[in-house]
Order: sequence, then C-alpha cells, then structure tokens
Amino acid sequence: MNQKEAISSAMDIGAMVVRQYIGDLSDADLLQRPGQGCNHIAYQLGHLIASECGMLESLVPGAAPELPAGFKEKHDKANCESSDPKDFCTKQQYLDLLDKVGAATRKALNAASDADFDKPAPETFRAWFPTAGQVWVLIATHPMMHAGQFVPVRRALDKPVVI
Repeated sequence: MNQKEAISSAMDIGAMVVRQYIGDLSDADLLQRPGQGCNHIAYQLGHLIASECGMLESLVPGAAPELPAGFKEKHDKANCESSDPKDFCTKQQYLDLLDKVGAATRKALNAASDADFDKPAPETFRAWFPTAGQVWVLIATHPMMHAGQFVPVRRALDKPVVI
C-alpha cells in the first residue's frame, strides 16, 4: 500500500463510520447535542464539509467544490450555538455534500505526485502539520475526530449499536 492508498483507505473508514452513525437518525436527531457545551451533529457535519473544502483548497487551489451560499457561515464557530433547523441542512443534503466534497478530495489526491506530499504544508497548518502529506492525513482522519461525539446522541436516542 502506498501513501495515496493509505490516505484513501483512512478516508473510506471515516466516511463509513460517519454514515453508520447517522444512517438511522432523522433530521431532527441531527440537532441533538452530545452534551452541554457540545455542538450538535448537524453543525459537526457542516464543519466537516466546510473544513475539508478549506483544507483541500489550501493544498490544491481550485480543487474544492463550491458549497451552497451561506453554508460555511452557518457552520462557522459564530453559529455553533444555534439549534434552529432553518440554519442547517437535512441529513440527505449533508450526505450529498459529503459525497461531492469527498469525490473532489479523492480526485485531487489521486492527481498528487509523491513529491507533493513532502512539500511544506500551507502556512495555516504548519505549526501542527508541517508537510502537505500530513494535511492530507488530517483530511482523512478529521471525520473520526468528530464521529465519537455522535455516539452519546445515539445512546440518548436509544439507537442500536451499529459498529
């Protein structure tokens, strides 16, 4: 397995876990918070989508798809306390955007050369992720950072264990 295949595999695992955890949740369930002071699943899904677009765009300018008007702002830290359904998407809209952004990320990943992974990361990431390759790994693993927060919501809603 080479580095592209490893990153792609990590992306597959993260996508599978997120989809398993939200598969049987309703749009209303996505607005449940896992605990006091935590962001609800809808916000987190939007954050994952907007973040992936931002990271991808920083690595490969022009590669990220355009998000719906206002999407990034509604999933920005300034709006994280909102629980107004009008501020967020449906589960299907999030899934469609996850697919669209994931496809763009995979296309850019597949087009990257081995040397591209050793290039310095975009400036905003260098303190924690010095190389572009590490930012690619961050893109792949970021969903797993949030997926664990979905489990308390599932338990509170009395949903079955899916993984």
